[in-house]
Amino acid sequence: MKHITVSNSQHWILAILLTALPGLALASGDSMQLQNFTNHWAGWLAIGIFVLAYALVIGEEALHLRKSKPTMVAAGFIWLIVALLYIQAGDTHTAEQAVRHNLEEFGELFLFLLAAMTYINTMEERGVFDALRAWLVGREFSLRKIFWITGGLAFVISPIADNLTTALLMATVVMAVGGSDHRFVAVACVNIVVAANAGGAFSPFGDITTLMVWQKGIVQFQEFFALFVPSVVNWLVPAVILGMTVPSTAPQARHEAVELKHGAWIVVGLFILTISMAVSAHNFLHLPPVLGMMTGLGFLKFYGYYLKKRSQPEPAETLSGDTLDLEGKPAADANFNIFKSLERAEWDTLMFFYGIILCVGGLGTIGYLAVGSQLMYGDLGATQANILVGVLSAIVDNIPVMFAVLAMEPSMDHGQWLLVTLTAGVGGSMLSIGSAAGVAVMGQARGIYTFFAHLKWSWAIALGYAASIWVHFLINAKLFTGH
Repeated sequence: MKHITVSNSQHWILAILLTALPGLALASGDSMQLQNFTNHWAGWLAIGIFVLAYALVIGEEALHLRKSKPTMVAAGFIWLIVALLYIQAGDTHTAEQAVRHNLEEFGELFLFLLAAMTYINTMEERGVFDALRAWLVGREFSLRKIFWITGGLAFVISPIADNLTTALLMATVVMAVGGSDHRFVAVACVNIVVAANAGGAFSPFGDITTLMVWQKGIVQFQEFFALFVPSVVNWLVPAVILGMTVPSTAPQARHEAVELKHGAWIVVGLFILTISMAVSAHNFLHLPPVLGMMTGLGFLKFYGYYLKKRSQPEPAETLSGDTLDLEGKPAADANFNIFKSLERAEWDTLMFFYGIILCVGGLGTIGYLAVGSQLMYGDLGATQANILVGVLSAIVDNIPVMFAVLAMEPSMDHGQWLLVTLTAGVGGSMLSIGSAAGVAVMGQARGIYTFFAHLKWSWAIALGYAASIWVHFLINAKLFTGH
């Protein structure tokens, strides 16, 4: 791609906008000859369309407009502009090649997330998460113990189950225990969001950003664990500060009987097997990890077939008219349907990813991501740019910011790639709107855990953010070629 220059009047606008744009890079091996349309009026129109669409995404809560809608429409208009620009330049192939490449990238991410979401929904349907919540609520733990237990579990579970699901589960626990003690609930929710985001930063399965870095092949599965200690520090620094405000009083225990449905632990085991197959496909067979995930989803479908058939053979009628299975238990799984778990996937989020990837794939084809790469990694330098990525992720959301970095494909050593993975994963914790976990918990604890309740502790979270970066440079110094 040829060098792109911009006028001085454009530098600040592009520096602010492009560092927050998502997108996926065109593979370096592609034969596409991208042209520079960054100073064309149609290029600025494409940016205007994207900014308008993303403004509607940010206002989702107030407008009650699903975030996928504006991005999907914007994607269509942006690629219309891209196609017309290239046709006008006498090139009728590049736009088609570029959009097909972006669709391939989206397809891998879509199927991977769909398989993971289906497993999570099935485990929820089998009562795994309800059982954990009931166990925690039923114990006579003090508020301070609940604070540390929920934070610790959020950190431990999020690398496997993803930070959003984990944060919602733990927030349910603190709301059930805290009751009318809104101050405790707010502080505990802040702790949970920080812990869930920090836990997701050292695992490819913990966050969309780490998943993208792994699928891109930049960081191998086992190499993410170099971020474990920095992630622990990122959580513990604010947790210690927040924990000092939580009293040691014990709330009244609430006993709730929750029975795991048949096969709950087998589903958990299948999920672990599926993760192992995804990792093995990527590390040993050099195949896309989505292949392992979809194979595992097929295993889950077979097990769903077994659950359904198990409750159906030779039913007998009791005096009350209940249908019994062969073991004499009500045939609760007779209507089990794995496609119900598929239906309950976050389709708005999946379609939002489609819109985001296509939008910024179009902007990258116009040439704007090359400009952003020069402004950030050329002018600021890798360390400053990667720290800025974390700050921006608190404002814009970490997913689009990481898309932008992957699209730019800056030349960095391994330590810097791990640094941006860390900052993009945990930087969103500084504001409640900076991560999917924070936004979801705000909706669940509406009126208690709010933007300003979180903002009150942003200084403590920022201390953890800075400490985690320092620890990363300290313990992973050998990964930085400049050290």
